[in-house]
Amino acid sequence: MTSLRPLGSSDLEVFPLSLGGNVFGWTADRAASFAVLDAYTAAGGNFIDTADAYTAWIEGNKGGESETLIGEWLAERGNRSDVLVATKVGAHPDYKGLSAATIKGAADASLQRLGTDYIDLYYTHFDDTSVPVEEIIGALDELVRAGKVRAIAASNISPERLQESLDLSDREGLARYVALQPHYNLVSRDTYEGPLQEVASRSGLAAVPYFGLAAGYLTGKYRAGAPVEGARSSRVEAYVGTERGDRVLAALDEIAQAHDAQVPTVALAWLAAQPTVAAPIASARTVEQLPALLAVGELELTEAELAALNAASA
Repeated sequence: MTSLRPLGSSDLEVFPLSLGGNVFGWTADRAASFAVLDAYTAAGGNFIDTADAYTAWIEGNKGGESETLIGEWLAERGNRSDVLVATKVGAHPDYKGLSAATIKGAADASLQRLGTDYIDLYYTHFDDTSVPVEEIIGALDELVRAGKVRAIAASNISPERLQESLDLSDREGLARYVALQPHYNLVSRDTYEGPLQEVASRSGLAAVPYFGLAAGYLTGKYRAGAPVEGARSSRVEAYVGTERGDRVLAALDEIAQAHDAQVPTVALAWLAAQPTVAAPIASARTVEQLPALLAVGELELTEAELAALNAASA
């Protein structure tokens, strides 16, 4: 059984792979979403990531489709206490930004869609620099005190605003961020490494990186000369055929072969081994895609292998 990891300073313990819910209601319909959720939890997974804005980018959708599907699945399975649900505020078409009223209204809407009376981990999806951190943290603190949210976290935030928020919480005795969701993977290291990672490390925050597989590029199925197809093709094209991208895939291939593992497992294992990282996020459209993701909890890379991936991705 894969052991759980502590999530920062919170009392939450998470499976070392967070299941991304951005595909639910997008590239995975209701039946496929339920099948993936069933298979993930059957393997010991307990950490589901979504957002109130998922999947507002699809024509005809309003946002909240992913939360609604997760809520229906929780109700049908009767397993709310067995899983940790993380969702986000700030990007839903009806709840944009991080004013106090928006945060509290969006939280109530998320709770209704999820069919639950509490959110385990509540992220600010994108920082809203037009709102003082005092107002943002104050509203989040109210949600925690009301029992609607167990722990709070941030995503897409500058090191300076993150530090300012943490300082405020410490100074005023308010709810404090326990986790950070940065964009971070083998072909996008500077989006986290450096000042942001230093704040997280110094402050005891757990990192839960998104785009852990670079929108599918680090699965190894997109190679130079092959057509790039799929819902995320525009993101993947930025890496295909680049010198660094090719170096990273070559290193992943070699290490995967040595472990008789799959390429995405190795990419996620590198991420899981990085300082502050508790659980990378990865999504699966089908049950068949899950085993390579779930195996991250069982694969431990050697120091030499980590160094080889660091060099290839530099």
